[in-house]
Amino acid sequence: MTTNKVTAPVVEDRNAWKFGFTPQAELWNGRFAMIGFVAALITEYFAHEGVLRFMGLM
Repeated sequence: MTTNKVTAPVVEDRNAWKFGFTPQAELWNGRFAMIGFVAALITEYFAHEGVLRFMGLM
């Protein structure tokens, strides 16, 4: 009689901090991009001018 072990599939943590071109790195890249975009909108709202002009680049 043979016994077959059933093992759970290996699932990587979506929120793991990994470097390189990995799905986890791309998720973090997207999250930081969203935070930066919202920060730029808030800066423009309170400064009443564009981000580049606020930073002195224009």
